[in-house]
Amino acid sequence: MKTSNVLVLIFVLLYINASTEWPMHTVCKEDDLEIHYKSCDPHQDFALSIDRCSDVTTHTFNIRAAIVLRHSIKELYVKVDLIINGKTILTYSDTLCGPGHDKLIFCGKKKGEHLYYEGPVTLGIKEIPQGDYTISAKLTNEDRVTVACADFTVKNYLEY
Repeated sequence: MKTSNVLVLIFVLLYINASTEWPMHTVCKEDDLEIHYKSCDPHQDFALSIDRCSDVTTHTFNIRAAIVLRHSIKELYVKVDLIINGKTILTYSDTLCGPGHDKLIFCGKKKGEHLYYEGPVTLGIKEIPQGDYTISAKLTNEDRVTVACADFTVKNYLEY
């Protein structure tokens, strides 16, 4: 009996180490709008949800997000790519945390801390582009180490 338990444990540990992809998560799904995401960091997944999918079409909507930091955030940079048919169409980058750039409440958080945010988010755009596309977002710290990374799949057929 002990041998079979040890074999099962070894199999589980090997399977976990061999798997480098996280599952696809559904942020929201309604008739004309679907948003899914998958962590592109092979070492860590995170949680994200939106109260109502239809709220995304408004200027501001409520989210819940959680992650356990694997790296401290003294400085934090974001890079976002809009990808259509496998080609990067638009790239946006910004400094979110750093000297004189503390735009977020979790700037200065340390490795191992649990980050949880529940509240409003403003996209800064009036309409979500229609069609099927991917938004790739990556957060890196001052050492250029990935803090969080996700590929969002959007299917938007809403009429504005």
